[in-house]
Amino acid sequence: MKEKIKSVYVCNVCGEQSPRWMGRCPSCGQWNTLTEDVIRETPATKAGKAPVLRGEVTSSKLRDINVNDEKSRILTGIEELDRVLGGGIVIGSVVLLGGEPGAGKSTLLLQICANLPAHLSVLYVTGEESIRQIKLRADRLHVTGDTVTVAAETEIETVTDLIHTHKPSLVIVDSIQTMHSAAVSSSAGSVSQVKECSAQLLACAKSLEIPVFIVGHVNKDGAIAGPKVMEHIVDTVLYFEGDRMLPYRILRAVKNRYGSTNEIGMFDMTGSGLREIVNPSKMLLEGRPLGVSGNCVACTMEGTRPILSEVQALVTKTSFGTPRRTASGFDFSRMNLLLAVLEKRGGYFMGAMDVYLNIVGGLELDDTACDLAVLLAVVSSLLDKPVPDDTIAIGEVGLGGEVRSINNLDARVKEAMRIGFRRVILPRHSLSQLDLKEFSDIELRGVSYLRDAIEII
Repeated sequence: MKEKIKSVYVCNVCGEQSPRWMGRCPSCGQWNTLTEDVIRETPATKAGKAPVLRGEVTSSKLRDINVNDEKSRILTGIEELDRVLGGGIVIGSVVLLGGEPGAGKSTLLLQICANLPAHLSVLYVTGEESIRQIKLRADRLHVTGDTVTVAAETEIETVTDLIHTHKPSLVIVDSIQTMHSAAVSSSAGSVSQVKECSAQLLACAKSLEIPVFIVGHVNKDGAIAGPKVMEHIVDTVLYFEGDRMLPYRILRAVKNRYGSTNEIGMFDMTGSGLREIVNPSKMLLEGRPLGVSGNCVACTMEGTRPILSEVQALVTKTSFGTPRRTASGFDFSRMNLLLAVLEKRGGYFMGAMDVYLNIVGGLELDDTACDLAVLLAVVSSLLDKPVPDDTIAIGEVGLGGEVRSINNLDARVKEAMRIGFRRVILPRHSLSQLDLKEFSDIELRGVSYLRDAIEII
């Protein structure tokens, strides 16, 4: 019997299917996300008919599978990327890389080609550029390309044939939205095409044990364009973050089957490509004004790495009936909560003050251990009294004005010592977590309430 073809409407966000178009998705509630798609239905097998044999099926005992050998992962030669991936590229894994246009996705992938060991080959499939354009970028990034094969192809069946023919050590597909399958009648970039192309690449990677990097476009909301099922079937999802007007880029894993999702990698976008930032704390604190009010240094944990960042606050009298509040790099609701605590528990009236909060370097601080540094920066600007330049504040502030204990305090204080700070304001209850003999070169000032911390500065 022939296949049945019918038209359905699929949500680009959650993948919900509907027989007719609707302005709002009934599943996720998003507006104008249903797009028309064509699917094929294969007739069900008749009852009593013998199943079709699809060849010999192989299986292995779990205890007989060896994953401790050196061939289980491939080191990219880029330490920041290896850290985010959990120690390198896992053999047979599929990695989805997303980010804003111009963030550096294609640049990073070409630099991987340059840093891989010489005995490993790469197949670079581009659907957006010609092979000459890839060559021009490779020359700028000093990629020799001795082991790199480039193909400008958009048909996924041809791409999988190339993979089976060349059997490279790594495959890069840039991008999945430009690929199309002859088995699907819809246009490239549609929900069905993205699902089908991703599934074929996944099957190819698992059967041949070849890792595959897939570049994914993002929509106006910053999420990877296409159905969520694409993010479910891949092993790792990486996002490039950072303002295009700033040179710094942050690589973050939002899904990783082979490692932690808390690790980040930091890069500096230069004319010759992405440069690793080995010491992000030092980079973020470069050019910090000394002896100026409204500045305080906070410490946030990104995975196992402590990062110091400068918090800037500006408090001025408002010119309107309602004071203005602005936060860049910090949660706006959290800032309003802390300002209410400062007014109620600290005794500083903020109802007639405009408050502007900025985290230098484009870093997003979502760690509650930065609460104390934010409040001290606000008080410093309000009183026009600088926080000592050699002082760092670490601690979570509760609604009662108490400074609560935090985790990973040992690593945070060691990072402050390494950068050169001489005093740390921290929760008094957390002092028991530290070996005071180990931190004899730095002054530890324990505080129980917000008022105690304000008195120190």
